[in-house]
Amino acid sequence: MKDVVVIGAGHIGSTIATLLSETGDYRVTVADQSASQLAALGTQAGVEHRVLNVSDADALRALLVGKFAVLSAAPYHLTYLVAEAAKSAGAHYLDLTEDVASTRKVKALAVDAKTAFIPQCGLAPGFISIVAADLARHFDTLHDVRLRVGALPKYPSNALNYNLTWSTDGVINEYCEPCEAIVDGLPRQTRALEELEAFSLDGVTYEAFNTSGGLGTLCETLDGKVRNLNYRTIRYPGHAAIMKALLNDLRLRDRRELLKDILENSLPATLQDVVIVFVTVSGLKDGHLVQETYANKIYAREMGGRMTSAIQITTASAICAVLDMLRDGAVRSVGFVRQEEIALTDFIANRFGAAYAMAEDVHPARAPVASMANVA
Repeated sequence: MKDVVVIGAGHIGSTIATLLSETGDYRVTVADQSASQLAALGTQAGVEHRVLNVSDADALRALLVGKFAVLSAAPYHLTYLVAEAAKSAGAHYLDLTEDVASTRKVKALAVDAKTAFIPQCGLAPGFISIVAADLARHFDTLHDVRLRVGALPKYPSNALNYNLTWSTDGVINEYCEPCEAIVDGLPRQTRALEELEAFSLDGVTYEAFNTSGGLGTLCETLDGKVRNLNYRTIRYPGHAAIMKALLNDLRLRDRRELLKDILENSLPATLQDVVIVFVTVSGLKDGHLVQETYANKIYAREMGGRMTSAIQITTASAICAVLDMLRDGAVRSVGFVRQEEIALTDFIANRFGAAYAMAEDVHPARAPVASMANVA
């Protein structure tokens, strides 16, 4: 039995707590500054609630002392505080952040750490990097690696063709911050919401555009090894144009709290969503130009007697799988661990990682190929 702490009692944090506690292999403490948020979790066997402000470094460290690991499902701007406390307390650290600057700080903390620091353990960044690295290992020479992920409502019904499915802060951050990429063999920063392309999969038309953070550490890992590497978020057509108007024309990128208030009071949340994961890798194999593609869709389903969204399932299952693998010795237990170090076969074989194999068996070479075309 391992004692772990989950920071954040929101949709993702609560799902993590449920998944871990139901195994009987973990005792979980969920910490959040909101007593009402904790109360909303209800009573679960093996789950303790703790009202805690992450900014209280002494209280946070005291909570983490003696724990196997801490899993941060808190907003990205709190990432470093949790990581710092984990190092001080001697606990393993895992998070879900997409924020590039936060991950760099975590990497610096991990340099002389005696425990593992494993950031970006969610869907994207996270699982998407595991898939991309797995496909890339099949090639003698890499040409292009393209990662596309979307968490979308099954039934879009507003002008944005979007519903809130996860952290509003996270969505705004990835729409505003610079994006990493490799272009013609050179690392570059690109602008979010740019390089719009049409995207068709299973007869449905989508759009995809640059967003920040989705590549995780892949730019560093594949630097000098790939010609082009990029990550784009999938949405229904028309979404990017409206968001660009809000962020650029109305200057709401400089008033993020106002934009957050607008989105949260205008866009309803939904549990009826679908997560799309699409990775294409091309290059040389045995002297021949070859392309391999992984494509998968994960849908909302019932868990523990309640409907759980696809983004909750994929994000929570991913970080729980990495924790499980860390516990079992399948993941390095000291220093900074990149997602791409994790083998896809081991991840899918894990009891939590299997959530990604429920929609269809994972056979990358036989997955359907989507068509892409630049439209802007």
